[in-house]
Amino acid sequence: MKLLSINHDTKTIKGLEKGYLTGIMYLAPYTLGGKNICPFAKAAGCIDACLYTAGRGIFNNVQNARLNRTKLYHRDINAFMNQLAIEITAIEKTAIKKGLIPVIRLNGTSDIEWENIRFNYEFMGKQLNNVTIFEIFSDLQFYDYTKSPYRDSLPKNYDLTFSYSNKPEFKKFNDIAIKKGLRIAAVFSDQNIPAYFLNRQVLNGDESDLTFLAPKNTILGLYAKGKAKKDVSGFIIKTIPILAI
Repeated sequence: MKLLSINHDTKTIKGLEKGYLTGIMYLAPYTLGGKNICPFAKAAGCIDACLYTAGRGIFNNVQNARLNRTKLYHRDINAFMNQLAIEITAIEKTAIKKGLIPVIRLNGTSDIEWENIRFNYEFMGKQLNNVTIFEIFSDLQFYDYTKSPYRDSLPKNYDLTFSYSNKPEFKKFNDIAIKKGLRIAAVFSDQNIPAYFLNRQVLNGDESDLTFLAPKNTILGLYAKGKAKKDVSGFIIKTIPILAI
């Protein structure tokens, strides 16, 4: 069972054109794996609109693989993290051979605070105790989306983009992210994405998955995919169709 995938989704593949090879991990979101790994999902209303059902996520075998990964994460975090380290090392080697820059996204369909996950790393007879994955791969760029506006103490090689929700109950979290000047990703109901949102310039968030390349004080506009296209929770921002004159 592999934890990371490469070139299995259309968005990360786009990074190849910019010279990056992305390793991404998809887990079973929210409470599907037995414990909640998306603590802000209920408030954000993104449970039904989750990318878990987008692309290859519609297939049962893909969902089962994600569930098995999540169960391993809950059952044996040390084994999980050591396997993750092995796979990251392999991706680094592959990227070097291809003349690409390796980058890693751990929360493909989860919102785990990886900066707080410590484990005992074992490699070729050597052991490092109580370390994070970011300390082991200190020269590697990691990035993620998050619904939490409170993750302030981050490793220098871990970049986060706050994920906006249009649900009224989530406004207090949006306001915190805006006040902090965080980069914000916002999902719109279709491709009629506005040029400005929240008084910030909107960039094309679907152009690639390389969020860490975008300025902090911008909006990454995404259009709904999978079940999100039929979202009624309030998570998605409804756009007004552009009529031909």
